[in-house]
Amino acid sequence: MKKALPVADLRPRVFVGLSGGVDSSVSAALLKGAGYDVTGVFIKVWHPEWFECNWREDRRDAMRVCARLDIPFLTLGLEKEYKREVVDYMIAEYRAGRTPNPDVMCNKHIKFGSFLRFARRKGARFIATGHYARKKEYRMTNNEYRYELMAGKDKNKDQSYFLWTLTQDVLRQTLFPVGHLTKPEVRKLAKKFSLPTAEKKDSQGLCFIGKIDIKDFLSRFIKPRAGKVLDTAGKVIGEHDGSFFLTIGERHGFRVHHERAQSRPLYIVAKDMPRNTITVSERNSGATESFASRVVKLDSVNWIGEEPKASKIYSVRFRYREKLQRTYVERKGSRWSLRLLKPTLAAAAGQSAVVYDAGACMGGGIIASPLA
Repeated sequence: MKKALPVADLRPRVFVGLSGGVDSSVSAALLKGAGYDVTGVFIKVWHPEWFECNWREDRRDAMRVCARLDIPFLTLGLEKEYKREVVDYMIAEYRAGRTPNPDVMCNKHIKFGSFLRFARRKGARFIATGHYARKKEYRMTNNEYRYELMAGKDKNKDQSYFLWTLTQDVLRQTLFPVGHLTKPEVRKLAKKFSLPTAEKKDSQGLCFIGKIDIKDFLSRFIKPRAGKVLDTAGKVIGEHDGSFFLTIGERHGFRVHHERAQSRPLYIVAKDMPRNTITVSERNSGATESFASRVVKLDSVNWIGEEPKASKIYSVRFRYREKLQRTYVERKGSRWSLRLLKPTLAAAAGQSAVVYDAGACMGGGIIASPLA
C-alpha cells in the first residue's frame, strides 16, 4: 500500500512576485489564508548605474513580508532579460520617434514570461501578482476552460491596460488575488495581517525601476538635438531638444516664444522625425481636428480569447487611465485596425491600443506608424 502524501504536499503551489509593495504583500497573505503553498519571489532587474535605486530596500521589505507570513523567500535575477526586453526596446522606440510602453513589455517578457517559466521549473502550479485585474474562468462543453481578463474592481487602479499581451495559457497559470478589492480595502487588509508594507507608499514611474525622468534617462543614450516648434500654419513659434523625446498629446517638453501661443495651453499634434520638428495646437481648435485620426492601424495584435466581431462596437483606451473611446475593430487579411466613431489625437505610434467589451479586456495591439 502506498503511503499517503502529507496534506501540505497536496496544496496548490504558487509563486508570488513580491515587489516590496503593499499590493503584492496582501496577495501573498490572501493566498496563504486560502490554503495555497506560497513562496515569495523578488525579481531583481537591471538598473542604471547613475540612478539611485531603492531595490535593496524593496527586497528587504519583501523578505520581511515573507518572514511575517512564514513563507519561503527567493530572489530571481533577471537583469539581462530586463535590459534586453524592456530598456533596449524603450530606447529603440524613442529613437525611432515612437512612444513605447515599457510596462506592457515588462509584464509580457519579465513577470508573465521569465518569472512564469522559472516558477513552473520549480514546481509551481501558479504565479500571482499584485495587479488590479481579475480573471474569469468558464468551463466549455468539451470540459476545457476559457479565461477572460477583467478590469479591476478599483477603477482608479485598474491595470488591465498593461496586461493585454496575456494569453489563455498564461491566464490559466496566473492568479490576481487583489483584483476584486479597492486600494483602501488592500491597505486595511495589510494592517489586519500586520504586514510591514501596510503604510508603504505606492511606487511610481518605470516598471521595477521607479520614478525616473524619461528625458534625463534617454539623454544618456540618445544625444539631444535642437528642433523647431511649429504652429498648425507652419510658423516657427519655439524650440525643443529632440522630437524623439516627445509624444503626441503632450503639453510639456517644448518651449514657446510667441506671445499669443504662451497665453494658452498647447498640445503636440504632429511630429516630423526627418525634419526634427513638432507641431502644436490648442486641443479643440479647428486646425487641431485636421491632425486627428479616425482609423488607427495596429501591429503585434493579441486577442486574449475570441477575436472581435466586425459589426460590433467596442471600447478602446490608448493611454493608461484615459477615457474609453468607442470603436469598430476591423480586419483585412492579417492586418487589424480600429475605426473610431470620433476622431482622436490620442493615438501615438508605438503606444498600446487596448480593446474592451463590457469590462472585459479583449486584448489589443501596438499603434502602427504612420497612422491612417
